Amino acid sequence: MHESGWIHTNPAVHLKPPRITEPPTAPFTREEIAEILKACDAYPDKANRVRLPALVLLLRYSGLRFRDAATLSRDRIQNDKLFLYTAKTGTPVFCPLPPFVIEALNAIPESTYFFWTGVSTPRTAAGIWQESLKRLFILAGVPSGHAHRFRDTFSVELLLAGVPIERVSILLGHHSVRITEKHYAPWVRARQEQLEADVRRTWQTHEPQQEVHGGCTKKRACNCFQIKK
Repeated sequence: MHESGWIHTNPAVHLKPPRITEPPTAPFTREEIAEILKACDAYPDKANRVRLPALVLLLRYSGLRFRDAATLSRDRIQNDKLFLYTAKTGTPVFCPLPPFVIEALNAIPESTYFFWTGVSTPRTAAGIWQESLKRLFILAGVPSGHAHRFRDTFSVELLLAGVPIERVSILLGHHSVRITEKHYAPWVRARQEQLEADVRRTWQTHEPQQEVHGGCTKKRACNCFQIKK
């Protein structure tokens, strides 16, 4: 309207863009994971006591988005590998799963899907399991827990183990490594600090050698520091 000359001033000039706050990356500690798995045995709904630990382990060791995990079909597991997606190059991307995760999934009664009947919508299935996880987190004494923290845990553990962020990005299915850097850059720095600490620890092992190879006799030491006039 302003450009067309209908009004003299542009009221949109004084508008400010909204602030978009991203939830902080908050991986579970190993102690929290242990308490969550322990709480599965005390979960009030006995029908889900087999599926809940399998879901928790799957989320922790696959990095799947929650809806994808809640609607996971059995044919996505091939031997000990989980099929994630097909890359743009046409190459399938797999994530290997630890034996105890495969064992937990195989303990679920035979069906097309591990955690879904296939009758409701994927959104409804994910919502039901979200509520189950909320109850589980309370039982475990982790009230701040939510499903996405398993994905954060998967990612951060890889970065701290020295896996390049480009490879982590592929496993997470991000369209660009910049997305991965946006969420996990602080943990890349933490990995760098670990690397620096590892290098410094090696200095101590070389100190005795420095005394042998770097030392010199008193006679040579005197000659070394003589200044010719």
